[in-house]
Amino acid sequence: MSQAPTLAATDAAPAVVREPARDKRPVALPAVVVAAALLLWFAGRSGYYTAGSDLGYYMGVAGGLMMLTLLLYPLRKHFRFLQPLGAIRHWFRLHMLFGILGPLLIVLHSTFRIGSLNAGVAMTCMLLVAGSGVIGRFIYTRIHHGLYGRKATLSELQTQFGMCEGEVQSKFHFALKVDQQLRAFGELAHTRPAGLLAGSWRLLTLGLRARHVHARCMRELRRVLGAHAVERGWERAKLRRRLDSASHMIRNYLQVACDTAHFDTYERLFSLWHVLHVPFVFMLAISGVVHVIAVHMY
Repeated sequence: MSQAPTLAATDAAPAVVREPARDKRPVALPAVVVAAALLLWFAGRSGYYTAGSDLGYYMGVAGGLMMLTLLLYPLRKHFRFLQPLGAIRHWFRLHMLFGILGPLLIVLHSTFRIGSLNAGVAMTCMLLVAGSGVIGRFIYTRIHHGLYGRKATLSELQTQFGMCEGEVQSKFHFALKVDQQLRAFGELAHTRPAGLLAGSWRLLTLGLRARHVHARCMRELRRVLGAHAVERGWERAKLRRRLDSASHMIRNYLQVACDTAHFDTYERLFSLWHVLHVPFVFMLAISGVVHVIAVHMY
């Protein structure tokens, strides 16, 4: 009688790294954005005010001051004499808040109309800053523990990956093809692509590869454990528990491997984003000042 596979030693689910909780907010985000855009459109095109009226003017002033205040966050980060003015996380929250409210007020101020060349340039720069800020926020959350938490390190993810790797390989040694595929995927996740484009391509496709590996592993396990179930006379429910346990373990392994691989790409993207975002902010400041001067001169 052949030795029972390690995975079949107990009905209890193995101790594995828990999958991260799925954030349900992105599901509702498109609806919120569409609703907000419609409200802004109706408010701006309602005809109750114009860009030159008192209400429109002061909305523009408030939005412009908020956008100029965005420059204080990088100054607070790089100049020590500003450190007594508060913790950097509070400045970042203010930076994010004004980066949203400022553009909204300026769009309302414009009533969705571009009346001059300098206004068009200022509006374009503002949209570039706001858009790049949204992209930067998305990348930021991928390399940090929470939006305002401490920065994650690649070594932390690699440690988690290594723990999961050892556990999976010890339990799947009886299924050689499964073990080989998991090892190969782990090596792929640890390999750093030669360039940013290659890293971006891996970022986009690694999840699909993980699903493919999971499907192939489960097919092999159904074959191996199915044969063992017939040999040992397992009930169908017992075989299902073994397969469910294996599926959960493999998914965790692949998820940690993907997180490890994605971390490096997101860090490189974040560095590139900084190079592009900072000039956009200064372009906005210059174009905004020119627009204000032009409005008050003519």
